[in-house]
Amino acid sequence: MTCYLKLEFVSIVNWSQDWYHYILNNFNVERFCMMLYSLNDTEQNLFHPCKSGTSPSNMAAATTFGTACCQRRAVQAFAFSHLQALRNNVNLSFQRNLCSHLLSVSTTSSASGVSPTVQALKGEVDVLLKGVGERSVTKDVKHILETARRASLKREILHTDFLTPPVLKESMQVLEKLADVKAIAQGGYPQAERCRISVGHPEVLTSDPDIISALSITGNFQFEPCSHGDFLGSILGTGIARDKLGDIILQGEQGAQVIVVPELVDFLMSTLVKVRNVSVTCSKIPLISLDYEPPRTKSFKTIEASLRVDAVASAGFKISRSKLVDMISNGDVRINWIPVTTKGTTLKSGDIVSVSGKGRLKIGEINSTKKGKFAVELIRYL
Repeated sequence: MTCYLKLEFVSIVNWSQDWYHYILNNFNVERFCMMLYSLNDTEQNLFHPCKSGTSPSNMAAATTFGTACCQRRAVQAFAFSHLQALRNNVNLSFQRNLCSHLLSVSTTSSASGVSPTVQALKGEVDVLLKGVGERSVTKDVKHILETARRASLKREILHTDFLTPPVLKESMQVLEKLADVKAIAQGGYPQAERCRISVGHPEVLTSDPDIISALSITGNFQFEPCSHGDFLGSILGTGIARDKLGDIILQGEQGAQVIVVPELVDFLMSTLVKVRNVSVTCSKIPLISLDYEPPRTKSFKTIEASLRVDAVASAGFKISRSKLVDMISNGDVRINWIPVTTKGTTLKSGDIVSVSGKGRLKIGEINSTKKGKFAVELIRYL
């Protein structure tokens, strides 16, 4: 547990909502709280300023666990459930103060309500959302639209976290319809799938903001090759939220390169020390040093009676239809990066189907045969 921690010391008088939002915006707040309050004696030394040799006037501000997705009520619930226990333990004064602080800020923030600006923009946003083709991402697109309109009105430049391809695509299409909003998508390299969007008034957003950083994760992977999932799991294991990470570019025996928000570069460089069983070193690299090759693909055709995902994907991945149905039930199948819930979901040209442990494929051209079936081009990513 201690390998996840990186502490910054600030005076207790400097506690502000900025620290609170830094926690919430970058890490997993549930993990943050659990680590703060479920500590053994060894780990308490890391948090308690007196035990660690720091003067009592300084308090350890653990800034490494929180997430943009975390709701304030989760912080409230945790604080309420642990505050009484902390009051009874005189050895946890710092943790008690932090718990009270999170609770007070959370309560104050949640009572602020919706700003008049957001209320005024609601009608326009709702109209634009009607053009969103992928309904499952409507909520995310709506949030980005509201952010863009506020940025334009206030002459600010605001940034999203890393977005999934469907959210990115739908958001950019809708943002293009706003004459007083400029949007720039960046993922670190031209073919990036996960990107951040910067929004602002065209007179303010005049160049690409510096909101992307790259890390090289190196180690000896010659005898223990690691997959994309291995690197992703190790990075998320440090407590970082998924939407703070962009693409992961595998480098074979050399390791991998990862795109990340600039605020977390130092944290990962000091915290990520192992991927699976391989010791690794993280170092910052310029974006121009990213070593990316277009994915290798293999195209073939299949004849199917329907365009249902269980029929087409089973042919594409060379697995039985019944097994694929089971994988759908387990949430292991995604269409355009979104989990599919029913085997009868219909595919269309351009869809990306991914199956856990099997890879992914793209639906190419679809034609009808003379017998009323479908000739489907499948592009398998190798």
